[in-house]
Amino acid sequence: MSHVLHVVAAVIRDSSNKVLIAKRPSDKHQGGKWEFPGGKLDKGESPLQALSRELDEELGIQLVDAQPLIQIQHDYPDKSVFLDVWNVTDFQGEAFGKEGQPIKWVESSDLKNYEFPDANMAIITAANLPDICLITPEPRHETDFLKKLESALASGIRLVQFRAKELSNADYMDLARNVISLVHQYNGKILLNSPPLWINDADGMHLSGKILEHTPYRPSLGKGKLVTAVCHNQQELDKAAYIGADLLFVSPVKKTPSHPTAEPLGWDAFKALTEQAKVPVYALGGLGVDDIDTAKQNGGQGIAAISAIWK
Repeated sequence: MSHVLHVVAAVIRDSSNKVLIAKRPSDKHQGGKWEFPGGKLDKGESPLQALSRELDEELGIQLVDAQPLIQIQHDYPDKSVFLDVWNVTDFQGEAFGKEGQPIKWVESSDLKNYEFPDANMAIITAANLPDICLITPEPRHETDFLKKLESALASGIRLVQFRAKELSNADYMDLARNVISLVHQYNGKILLNSPPLWINDADGMHLSGKILEHTPYRPSLGKGKLVTAVCHNQQELDKAAYIGADLLFVSPVKKTPSHPTAEPLGWDAFKALTEQAKVPVYALGGLGVDDIDTAKQNGGQGIAAISAIWK
């Protein structure tokens, strides 16, 4: 199984932000399951050329604008595929099943309710994540902290990692409940970053490098909850994959005041690690909103930051 099939796929969004999915013919590999439209590259094609051709052939639409979303290599028992996935935000024409295939526009939050090939699971996660994750600074004064958090949410932040290493367990849990409530008021997702303390209303648990090292299996959080982890090297990446993490933060990409002695990875090393991951990856460490496009060009979902967003 040395040959890897390079396939482009599209997460196509309409004006109401619904996502288009299509059903695979029953006689094809993984037949009868839903998929994100696309297909394999022809000889000499770039990924965008292939994507444009496939969308015209399958759906009768013309590609106008697309950005990288995620790249995944997946090994099935009978073949290996490299999925090159793009977020299509602008197109011309009205999509229809040009090859007779059923198509459907669905809310991204409902994608998990459809049967997809295994290789598509990470795409569903990526389709439900924004390109910025706010990691909160250490809370000093609760009222001021919640006010600044609400300001960030009002500005468009929709994924928050609540980090408060200096609080006692009881104080952390009390503040976490208020944070969860506030983030959900803005239809955002909230990850708890702490010792393994868990509140069922949260959307996921984040594991530090130290906790990841001593976590033998995936935490049992319940259906639909995210397990995320920070990774600084290949060993931690392998451990995160072993426990079945859904989302990774690769750090530090650049020099950062919060970890002044940590040697920055740089974008080349970030890209190399991200190519090994089979889940969405945020770039972390010394980054701001100006780095989002660079992170995406290097295989990332986007960026995660503390000070650049909190300010």
